[in-house]
Amino acid sequence: MTNLKHNLIAGEWVAGEAEIENRNPSDLSDLVGMFAQASAVQLSDTLAQARIAQAEWAAYGIERKQAVLMAIGNELMARAEELGTLLSREEGKPLAEGKGEVFRAGQFFTYYAAETLRQMGDTADSVRAGVEVDVRREPVGVVAVISPWNFPTATASWKIAPALAYGNAVVWKPANATPASAVALTEIIERQDLPKGLFSLVMGSGRAIGQALVESPQLNAISFTGSVPVGKGIARAAVENLTKVQMEMGSKNALAVMDDADLDLAVSLALGGAFGGTGQKCTASSRLVVHEGIHDAFVEKLVAGANAMVVGHALEDGTQIGPVVSEGQLGENLDYVSVGKAEGAELLCGGERVERATRGYFMTPGVFAGTTNDMRINREEMFAPLTAVIKVGGYDEALAVVNDTEFGLTSGIVTRSLARATHFRRNAQTGCVMVNLPTAGTDYHVPFGGRGHSSYGPREQGTYAAEFYTTVKTAYIAAGTPD
Repeated sequence: MTNLKHNLIAGEWVAGEAEIENRNPSDLSDLVGMFAQASAVQLSDTLAQARIAQAEWAAYGIERKQAVLMAIGNELMARAEELGTLLSREEGKPLAEGKGEVFRAGQFFTYYAAETLRQMGDTADSVRAGVEVDVRREPVGVVAVISPWNFPTATASWKIAPALAYGNAVVWKPANATPASAVALTEIIERQDLPKGLFSLVMGSGRAIGQALVESPQLNAISFTGSVPVGKGIARAAVENLTKVQMEMGSKNALAVMDDADLDLAVSLALGGAFGGTGQKCTASSRLVVHEGIHDAFVEKLVAGANAMVVGHALEDGTQIGPVVSEGQLGENLDYVSVGKAEGAELLCGGERVERATRGYFMTPGVFAGTTNDMRINREEMFAPLTAVIKVGGYDEALAVVNDTEFGLTSGIVTRSLARATHFRRNAQTGCVMVNLPTAGTDYHVPFGGRGHSSYGPREQGTYAAEFYTTVKTAYIAAGTPD
């Protein structure tokens, strides 16, 4: 088949044991392509070659590594429109978001290109006379990267870039929902000055190739972004081989809106945070905790804003909310609408499947009101263009509601009070806190991660990534006596 895309196995593009088709969720008549599914034998081969290649890559000079990462990053940024269009075509996010994601992915690579030149160690005097101590970081080894479909290029890049920068080999299993973006990124990486087999692409299902990957004793580390149940399964598999793990999982982010907030700003932040990317973000504002003093006015403006948002084809001008990624995801979203209603929440707008000129998985943004924090729609990650308003009597109650969750990725507050903002920043039990900003949106040069069931293991991004992608070696040197 002419449009069949292969896996990159042990440095060679090869077909798999089966193929899957990838269709545009904005237009189901549009076949993006056919994509090979790797076999267990291919996985074993590529892992063996990765170990050989990693030793060679670790010995590269730092300027040589820096040039590779810079080339990848620059090409991604230069091709942001082309590859962003491909991303939006297969994932469904509006075109501006797709282009922005690819450009940001390029920035991850250029950032870590610079980091290859800033790998500093520590020195110390030993407690023993005539002995010096050298402490430095070395590559952890062969790293499995398991990335999600909602940010198919950016999330993968913020794992792959530091893994390579710190001298590791990478075996990447992307989500099967977005294989075209994975192949495009792999093609860019594969063209660089890398040892054969240092970077591999193994497309396949989580049950088959994903499970075999995380169970492999040939891995030194696993970086995963996805659901809590899958993450727990990976952790159980990894512990059998004492494989290092880093996991970003679920969330139930809350935006607290206080009675002194700029109302228009608060509504804008809530709309963007809840419905950007069709609500398919781990940082989405799925709980809106609103002070009773402005609750009614806020809800009125929020519903008006949600009703005004344009739902349509991801590649069309003016689209603000694209389709849901798949039929299965759409079904889950509509189930949560039913769950919310059954629990007594009032659906004020949206939450419905709609038709457009092309056949796709389109859904209107939904706002629930009259909700309590113990409802399922406020306890479980929905990953949908749905948000729930929770009315509270004051700041203390708002903070308690924000923290009343098993998750802890991001939280935010909208207030004009410096005292409230400072107290919230220090007491919100989340890895990221936003003040007068949407809960969605983070920078690439600072750490990202959460608490509770949201994250497990060292932080991602920035210099903090070194904690996961390296291991520390302490060397003792007897200086001896000079002649």
